[in-house]
Amino acid sequence: MTAPEVIYAWRWLIRDTFRQSMANYLFWVMLAVSAVVIFFCLSVSIEGGGPLRPVDDLEVAKPHGHMSLAFGAWRMPLFRDGEAQVHFVLLLLAEWVAGGGGTLLALVWTAGFVPEFLQPANATVLLSKPIPRWVLLMGKYLGVVAFAGIQVTVFIAGTWLALGLSTGFWVSSYLWGIPLLLLHFAAVYSFSVFLAVCTRSTLTCVVGSVAFWLLCWGINYGRHCLLALESTLPPLHPLLRGLAEAGYWIVPKPVDMGMMLHRFLDAGDSFRSFSELQKVQELGAFYPELSLVTSLLFAIVMIVIAARQLSATNY
Repeated sequence: MTAPEVIYAWRWLIRDTFRQSMANYLFWVMLAVSAVVIFFCLSVSIEGGGPLRPVDDLEVAKPHGHMSLAFGAWRMPLFRDGEAQVHFVLLLLAEWVAGGGGTLLALVWTAGFVPEFLQPANATVLLSKPIPRWVLLMGKYLGVVAFAGIQVTVFIAGTWLALGLSTGFWVSSYLWGIPLLLLHFAAVYSFSVFLAVCTRSTLTCVVGSVAFWLLCWGINYGRHCLLALESTLPPLHPLLRGLAEAGYWIVPKPVDMGMMLHRFLDAGDSFRSFSELQKVQELGAFYPELSLVTSLLFAIVMIVIAARQLSATNY
């Protein structure tokens, strides 16, 4: 196939993925979840919220305003300035709602796209066309990533816009969550695609992708813990150190994604990282750019392996 033909096929597959998401109502369910959170952000307001320590005020612990939720149904005192409070709310949304929890939900909700696509009743029609199987698989993968990209953009941009309009404070660093969360999802979802090609089972993709994410989290955090321990204990056995490094650099890195979110969103004033993660950064053993590159390389390798497996599958 020529390059324009490949691009045309991918465009069709991306549109088909969105059609599939609307037919099974997943598109609207995820939009509804985002809409609920965005509506909550619109209900937030800041009253007062001046500087935490005014020039003529010696009482640091005194509240300097209030934050109202649900259009004034609940009010809580502010012990920080208004912008810092909005920043804190956005950090909760980025690191906890859209971060780890959002990634796991996205893996579960999108796990059925490729298995359904590869069911014999559907696949035989597509595979009978003069289109290489790797083009079909890659197009479907890009379609799911595009679908996830739309959803994460609606969530991040929508909550940022809603909080900005309701409070008057605009924390632009929050928007870094869009590319970081999408790249992380793309890396981990490639393993779900591999499982789909091997089993064509939605349940296997759901359980397998969640288990894989948890395994990656453990490998990532374990490597950082070992490095932190080495600074206070005798050097580790070279074999153990080598296995930890190999596992860390091969698989996607959920902990590193959280650390990058923490850094880009300037979360240090609101949340403290685990001591092991702080130690790794102090040692200069955290390489965010290389972490992203190797995670994306993992995705490329998984898609290539899945495409080769699909080419050898009989329908």
